[in-house]
Amino acid sequence: MTHTADQQLEELRDLVSEVLELEPEELSDTGDFIDDYEADSLRAIEILARIDKRYKVEIPQAELPELRNLRAVNDALVRHSNRIG
Repeated sequence: MTHTADQQLEELRDLVSEVLELEPEELSDTGDFIDDYEADSLRAIEILARIDKRYKVEIPQAELPELRNLRAVNDALVRHSNRIG
């Protein structure tokens, strides 16, 4: 099943907003998880775990400091998805 970039971003928005205990419409593409949504490192790890489970893509925990907003998470997912195959 192929997703468009917009569909994938909206799926990620749902996934991340669930972890951060927000409504999807509250989560902007560039809102900082820590500064704007008060996320901690455990929530960041939970986001990575859910991405791994849902998309079968492993994003290294070393990249966590860079994954501070939805756009960065989406970019990392795309980057690591392209390494498969």
